[in-house]
Amino acid sequence: MIQNLEASLVLASGSVHRAKLLADAGVSVRIERPLLDERALEAPLLEAGVDPEDLALVLAEAKAIEVSERLPGALVIGCDQTLSLGDRLFHKPADAEAARDTLLALSGRTHQLNSAVVLARDGIATWRHVAVASMTVRDLDPGFVGRYLAASGAAILSSVGAYQIEGRGIQLMERIEGDHFTIIGLPLLPLLARLREEGAIDG
Repeated sequence: MIQNLEASLVLASGSVHRAKLLADAGVSVRIERPLLDERALEAPLLEAGVDPEDLALVLAEAKAIEVSERLPGALVIGCDQTLSLGDRLFHKPADAEAARDTLLALSGRTHQLNSAVVLARDGIATWRHVAVASMTVRDLDPGFVGRYLAASGAAILSSVGAYQIEGRGIQLMERIEGDHFTIIGLPLLPLLARLREEGAIDG
């Protein structure tokens, strides 16, 4: 069993899904939410034409650095995920109506999930990685979308695409290209490899 590294390995995220991925892999982390206004950080980047992959990396790095500055000596994992459909960038839906609009916009089309992970220590980013998954949503009947949203409940508001692939959201998909961890929002295999290189986990 991997040693307990809660004092030195920190996840800069409020995502229960990312925390569970690490816990299931046997990696103990301390959870510390970053104190950032993501939309305020994002606005000038979008204005400058930063692409969705780079945007995810910049936001993940900002989270990792902010938390690492508050926790000297800790190795901090920062994560972010963007969902892009062509030139359009999606955010977590504010309510069921916004979720419905998102799903109807994705219907019959292929979108990308861009998942970034960054390691930082003492305010300096030491490693960056981004992985992309392509998700093709089947043609969705509006009536089905309504029933899906009713059955899924408030949980869909925590996911940028208004779906959770590990649950009922799989019914929305026609084809998936990319690994499970990227879709959930944490490129786990590259991260684990880097943590072993850093000596942060057993390996």
